[in-house]
Amino acid sequence: MDYKIIVDSCGELTHKMKESGVFQTASLSMQVDGDVIIDDETFDQADFIRRVAASPECPKSSCPSPEKYMELYSGSEKRVYAVTLSAELSGSYNSAELGKKLWLEENAKEETGAEGKQIYVFNSRSASVGETLIACKIQECEEKGFSFEDTVNCVEDYIAGQHTYFVLENLDTLRKNGRLTGIRSFVASALNIKPVMGATPEGTICQLGQARGIKKALAKMTEQIAAEGQRTKEKVLGISHCNCPERAREVQRMLLDKIQVKDSFIVDTAGISTMYANDGGIIVVL
Repeated sequence: MDYKIIVDSCGELTHKMKESGVFQTASLSMQVDGDVIIDDETFDQADFIRRVAASPECPKSSCPSPEKYMELYSGSEKRVYAVTLSAELSGSYNSAELGKKLWLEENAKEETGAEGKQIYVFNSRSASVGETLIACKIQECEEKGFSFEDTVNCVEDYIAGQHTYFVLENLDTLRKNGRLTGIRSFVASALNIKPVMGATPEGTICQLGQARGIKKALAKMTEQIAAEGQRTKEKVLGISHCNCPERAREVQRMLLDKIQVKDSFIVDTAGISTMYANDGGIIVVL
């Protein structure tokens, strides 16, 4: 394989992606009550949800180190792409960029080192299944025979046109970890108000609307996606869920009743997305 795609672990890999041999994961980690949980294939979602529910403290996350990215950039592949969480929400992008700089500096000293290897880091300006879709777009460009430069340009254009939406049962983890900067507090619990959230073009979180109850909020979200969607027949719809597969399938059904897409898929959240989405959360990217 002449190329590989590194996705930080906030991006979920489908079974097909895992089997392809093209994708590698840069694992983030979570801390709950002093215990460190690595977001890799050993992650146990049910156990993690139980731990968070029982803990008086808010869980926290840590991004991969530059050294970890350096390690992942190594190998025989001539073209290496990395996809990270929004730089506005995590240090993963900066860590990946620093790892790239260090790798190129270190290997440029070796006669057969960095010569010919190209590395590019994509700031997803999204998270979760948004990263998944970006990684799939990179693979699509490579399989079409695009050059490295053309792949980068095509995928950056794709990111600029991508839209992220989500509805969560609660926003506590996002709020307590400072990811909702500039968003007013919600008088939500007593009235069961569920905000419809999204990502800005810069990759920060914004509120798009709200409704009373999770079902109405999800319906409102699907209406907004359908209203805002452009050239949806050319796009792939990605949905991730935290421990609520039936809810995810219902959202998929509601959307496919409203719009036509090239393809759609559903994934269960991995560790970091589970931590922030919380039990019952739904994330949609188109």
